[in-house]
Amino acid sequence: MLKRMLAFISALVVFLGVAFVMTGNRNQKTANSKKIPTVGILQLQTHPALDAIHRGVIAGLKEYGYVPGKTVKIDYQNAQGDQSNLKTMSQKFVNEDADEVVGIATPAAQSLVSAAGKTTPVILAGITDPAGSGLIKSDAHPGANVTGTSGESPLKSHLDLLRELVPGAKTVGIIYTTSDHGGEYNAKKFAKICKQEGVKYKMFTIANTNDMQTVAEKMASEVDAVYAPQDNGVASAMKTLVSVTNKAKVPVIPAVDTMVKAGGLATLSVDQYQLGKLSGEMAAKVLKGKSTSDYAIKVITKGKMTLNLSEAKKLGITFPASVLKEAKTKGVVYQ
Repeated sequence: MLKRMLAFISALVVFLGVAFVMTGNRNQKTANSKKIPTVGILQLQTHPALDAIHRGVIAGLKEYGYVPGKTVKIDYQNAQGDQSNLKTMSQKFVNEDADEVVGIATPAAQSLVSAAGKTTPVILAGITDPAGSGLIKSDAHPGANVTGTSGESPLKSHLDLLRELVPGAKTVGIIYTTSDHGGEYNAKKFAKICKQEGVKYKMFTIANTNDMQTVAEKMASEVDAVYAPQDNGVASAMKTLVSVTNKAKVPVIPAVDTMVKAGGLATLSVDQYQLGKLSGEMAAKVLKGKSTSDYAIKVITKGKMTLNLSEAKKLGITFPASVLKEAKTKGVVYQ
């Protein structure tokens, strides 16, 4: 009887030991799986400025040890300009329990904020006027689960540059996309500065990129120069815009360096890659435990001179020596 009892006790001890080890292994596996966070990145569409922000976000995460495929899983989604895709992709991140999501372009950020509710951290990547877009309470105190970066165009400097390069311009055309909050914000703010400076202007809008050809033709016949603000729709249709304005010998001063590369004349541009990199760094700090609610929005306004020499030649424009020097020493010159 005693032998049976001892045998039973021995078997029980062995069983409990095995169970403890197995439970420990399962817990260890769970712990290990949680060490690799998932970051969802949602981009409105493909074009050089947004692509540069995306590359910057990845670089910023790497700066703090989050290497894609090793120490962080990146779930990158591109809506290709389709608003319905934004909603589906945003919900996908939430359903799959992403630890954090990053929005590139205002519509993408708005969709993520709507899907995330008040739980999943949302990092804004270069969003114009985030408070005016309803994404945060204020730049200083975003509140809730949203923070990130904002790239404010140096609009007064853009107007000064336009007047310096096209001194004979009597009327400036300003074009933006009606569905792009950032584009509308910048366009109307630029128009206000024109009014304050006594510069005559005309506003033109497109509903989407398909409208650009027709609207650009009308605009080119009525103005002496064009201002293209930081606007996703206009940026995507930049080549169409320039093909029309070049025929009319009307220069385009855009807000972003990638738009200069696509045919614009010149700009003072906030570096989109650096903007994305700063967003990636902020995303990394949030992953490490920093609260979003009191993490102030970081705003970049300083621009670098970017020139397009071939475009200037087509239009018969000579860059002033001071402008050319600034671009060569501190900015970018496209041949």
